[in-house]
Amino acid sequence: IWGDKKYVLPSLLPEFAGKVNLIYIDPPFDTGADFSYTAGIPNHSSAPEQDATVFTKQPSILEQKAYRDTWGRGLDSYLLWFYETVVSLRELLAENGNAFVHLDWHLGHYAKCILDEVFGSDCFRNEIIREKTNPKNYTKWGFGNIHDTIFFFSKSEEFKWKRTYAERDEEKIEIDFPLKDKSDRRYKTAPLHAAGVRRGETGKPWRGLMPPQGNHWRYVHRTLDQLDKDGRIEWSSSGNPREKIYADESPGVFLQDIWLGVKDPKEEYPSAKNPEVVRRIVEACSDERDLVLDCFVGSGTTAVIAEELNRRWIACDLGRFAIHTTRKRLLGIPNVKPFAVQNLGKYERQAWQVAEFPANGKNHLEEQREREAAYRKFILDLFHANPMSGHAWLHGTKSGRMVHVAAVDAPVTQADVKAIAREAWKAVGSGKDAPTKAAVDILGWEFALEVNEMAKERRRRIPRRRFL
Repeated sequence: IWGDKKYVLPSLLPEFAGKVNLIYIDPPFDTGADFSYTAGIPNHSSAPEQDATVFTKQPSILEQKAYRDTWGRGLDSYLLWFYETVVSLRELLAENGNAFVHLDWHLGHYAKCILDEVFGSDCFRNEIIREKTNPKNYTKWGFGNIHDTIFFFSKSEEFKWKRTYAERDEEKIEIDFPLKDKSDRRYKTAPLHAAGVRRGETGKPWRGLMPPQGNHWRYVHRTLDQLDKDGRIEWSSSGNPREKIYADESPGVFLQDIWLGVKDPKEEYPSAKNPEVVRRIVEACSDERDLVLDCFVGSGTTAVIAEELNRRWIACDLGRFAIHTTRKRLLGIPNVKPFAVQNLGKYERQAWQVAEFPANGKNHLEEQREREAAYRKFILDLFHANPMSGHAWLHGTKSGRMVHVAAVDAPVTQADVKAIAREAWKAVGSGKDAPTKAAVDILGWEFALEVNEMAKERRRRIPRRRFL
């Protein structure tokens, strides 16, 4: 969904309240961020030695407004914005659901207080420290910052969670499994007893041996016999049995709350996160077909991982580029299931128009006219067009062409285009400063599907010189 989470989350509540199993968000947390960033386009010319072309993506109007809403009063407005977000997210979360909030040192300690208030401190599960970059040896003002923080909260005491493991590298395997058998398989040995006294079979002698005082056998005698038969017990020279545990059968290293080796990739999208971070969270706290939500999806990592792991997902972002990037990555997944890209649409645009263009009319109709006039002037300025008056459908001119600015809350329809065309023919050369070309640039937020078909049909039937 392309839209501001301020409007997206409430729109989801009627259908999805209490139905989202897992939430992962990576909200903005840098007070200097303004939704702009630089990106490089590789040079594919005949001179490959030339550097890539670098451009700066400037924030859109809606992004600028969101930035003002978030940071307009500094920390105070950010914390209010964050609080409202977390309240809505908790309403969407299932009773056994979990939420992960990814922040860094700028705002993590403030956000933790809000999360404790909304979810309850009893539902705080972990503060995960994640290594994000290589050592920063150039830092002058203190120790290099190479980590960020992920707060893990559940909605209730009963929540989904399963033991999760990370892979061992070769060096770690050699350390943890120092022994080799005749086939060069690496293994280690572990005691066959555990703490605690039991009165059943595991507390009785096996092959004339008793576990140490205050311990019991880990397995019943039948299982111990089978392990020995399969060569899975190593007997010391003194007759002490220990179980063989092989490296190639180990699930990996049980994850603790410090995650090393999951640094972010150097991608075009500025805030892209290492997919392994999200994969660990999704695998640990959800099952197949569970619903995962990320309302700051950025480059789409959460949606991609959820799709690959057969979870259902809802991904939202304010940035158009973020939505296009996410869509492109999803379409690159083999056998990706169908998904819809939606725009929250006129409701968000209406709210933006009201906030951006206040009116002082005496009544509602007068205010609406003032607001529409200010909005059209704003769009014409962005398009570098000159305003024109005296017409119902034509609002400006640019380079001899006419300009129509469509309404905020309605798509451009076939009937609109025909009305614009009729007025345009009459306006050409009709007076001082009149447009000189029988052509109109139509600026709209949305276009009805039949408009494209009508344009194709007109192109076939009308000579090129008369085509509008």
